[in-house]
Amino acid sequence: MEIQPKAQETINEWGLDLKAIESLGTRLESFWSVYARYMRTQTRDTSTYGLQYVSGMLRMESKRNISNIGRQTQVPEQNMQHFISASPWSARDLIAAIQQEVIANGAFAQGSMLLLDESSDEKAGEESVGAGIQYNGRHGKVDMSQVGVYLTLANGPLCTWIDGEVFIPEKWFAAEAAAKRRKVGLPEDRQFQTKIELGWEMIQRMQARGLPFEAVACDTLYGRSPWLRDQCTVADIECYSDVPVNTQVYLSKPEIGIPEAKQARHEQVLSPNPMRVDQVGCLPDTIWQRLVLRPSERGLLEVLCAARRIWTVRDDGGVVEEWLIIRQDPGRHTYTLSNAPANTSLMTLATRKSARYFAERGNQDSKSELGSDDFQATKFRAWEHHLALTILASWFIADTKLEWATLYTRDPALYERYQVEILPSLSVANVRELLRAALPLPQLSPAQAASLVVKHLDNRTRSRKSRLRTRFRT
Repeated sequence: MEIQPKAQETINEWGLDLKAIESLGTRLESFWSVYARYMRTQTRDTSTYGLQYVSGMLRMESKRNISNIGRQTQVPEQNMQHFISASPWSARDLIAAIQQEVIANGAFAQGSMLLLDESSDEKAGEESVGAGIQYNGRHGKVDMSQVGVYLTLANGPLCTWIDGEVFIPEKWFAAEAAAKRRKVGLPEDRQFQTKIELGWEMIQRMQARGLPFEAVACDTLYGRSPWLRDQCTVADIECYSDVPVNTQVYLSKPEIGIPEAKQARHEQVLSPNPMRVDQVGCLPDTIWQRLVLRPSERGLLEVLCAARRIWTVRDDGGVVEEWLIIRQDPGRHTYTLSNAPANTSLMTLATRKSARYFAERGNQDSKSELGSDDFQATKFRAWEHHLALTILASWFIADTKLEWATLYTRDPALYERYQVEILPSLSVANVRELLRAALPLPQLSPAQAASLVVKHLDNRTRSRKSRLRTRFRT
């Protein structure tokens, strides 16, 4: 269908180019070719399956499990299953290569934040690696779930997943769980690590590889750990850790010692008395300021913030001076402890504290837009492979947005026409929609659809027969 001149003009003024859109499929192939060698093994070159898997993640709208991605991208299901679950290509080598490309790109060189967060997936049983009864943050309750710990690299709205680790609950490492560990292919040298320890391990990796970030931010699950904040301080990493409202702090440096009037054997705080962080904001000498942090699509992000120097006490009796940053939003306050230098401005403190929004946005996109919600596999290798290909898809979206923003500028008149200070950037959903138009998924013929239904019926019948046999044997 030929596009009308007026429509063409409107498309161009929004920084879009039809030829670039039409060649998005070619761009994806070219992008993938940079990383194809990391998906080859010594005996086989199945790297094309990686392209089809990423392509399916980006173009399909639902049911993005391994088998369905294979069907939709015309890869035999068995081949796609083997590529994700059993093929020995290194997910970690692919992730490291993507990280180096991100570094070389330069888009994150100034003002970037490294955001530590987790995401949970509900599971029906304990067959999947790391699955167990544990806290599911997405549902806000304890249930049967699998938890991944992730790092997002963000520079304002530009963000990409950059690393991740699956959390393995401690009971998986019990002697009686050895058979279960072997079944899912958990590496023999893997040892129990808390989510906080996994997060710190990833942060160290990023620092060692030279990933550009100015600070790390995390939510209360990680922020309640003084150990993580101390590790960041030792490594000269600025850290912003959300903490619960009942976190205790001191307004002046506490005196530590053994009380003379008591028969105490251990040192404790002699003075002054601690305060909860939610009490600090109510003090008359806590100075609040209204700040405009950044323009956003909903207008200017204007917040009421306060910050003051406080002291916290470690379990070993050590005393640390830190920032307490308080942000007031409608109906709630949030509290953050930071090891930022004492001369850091309130604007910087508030801006970096507030960057965690982009981690939540990145996790949501990876779940809903890139299909991690639909992923179904039991083995550790499958989880790692899916993680690497999700990071690749996330970086493809970010790289496409960066390239188009450079090549196809938006008409400045749009700002005046809409009377806004910022125009919305392309979303992950926007790029996916354009890719689907440029590279539509094949439509099944009636015969192909019927054959697929017959196959499903056959599989279900075989499964029922197998269950009946097992029942009669018992």
